[in-house]
Amino acid sequence: MDVAVGIVAQRDNERAQALAASLVDALEREGASVVVDDATGGAVGTSAVPVAAMAGRDLVVSIGGDGTLLFVAREVGSTPVLGINLGEVGFLNAVAPDDALGVVTELAAELDETGSVEERELARLRATGVEADWTLEPALNEIVVHGPRRGSGGGATVGIEIDGQRYAESHADGVLVATPTGSTAYNLSEGGPLVHPSAETLVVAQMAATEPMPPLVVEPETEITLTVSETETAYAISDGRNRQRLDPPAEVSVSLANDAVRLVGPQANFFDGLDKLE
Repeated sequence: MDVAVGIVAQRDNERAQALAASLVDALEREGASVVVDDATGGAVGTSAVPVAAMAGRDLVVSIGGDGTLLFVAREVGSTPVLGINLGEVGFLNAVAPDDALGVVTELAAELDETGSVEERELARLRATGVEADWTLEPALNEIVVHGPRRGSGGGATVGIEIDGQRYAESHADGVLVATPTGSTAYNLSEGGPLVHPSAETLVVAQMAATEPMPPLVVEPETEITLTVSETETAYAISDGRNRQRLDPPAEVSVSLANDAVRLVGPQANFFDGLDKLE
């Protein structure tokens, strides 16, 4: 079998590490080339590399919750990813642990035989400075622009322009732009709408605005500009992790990233996931 597979197990999770070891054994018996992430290598006893070094392999398997898959997707870019769900909700991770061996080995065999497998692309967002030379790492869930901190005394005045037309401007904790994938995350906690994964849309939502407008659903190709002012410091943040400090007044452009995340294997049931939300 001429297939290269990377396996990433949720950090400090013995169950994930044990499943990773089983997958390594099964795939290597079939002749696949397998590496695990360097945090798992010691526990599994096989070749280990940084997750980013798995970019370009035929398949990367993420074992954990949606947070683990978000991390993996950020590191490996457009490399096909399969999610095995050890979490509670699992909007992205469709494969149950008991089914993992069969699904992963079947996918590897299909890749070996045909060179490809059926996949689903998930849009990512890119934030760039309009008058400043910076670009954040792409976000699978959301881009957020907010003041120096959340809560009392920490907001900013944030304006929203859609294709050059003003939609809203208000003092607020911030504004977020979410993908359909991210609609069930930060967006939902801020009162934004749920978006079915098959919908090709983005959501623009204010966060605790003093003069609120309803969350706005737009086409993915829409030009979205967020203007932040009336604060000494603000931030643009990608998926709650990568951040860029802003010196207001500042403008941030949010648009589709060039490369989507490529999910392979069974699809998670969106409505089953909703039943597990609190």
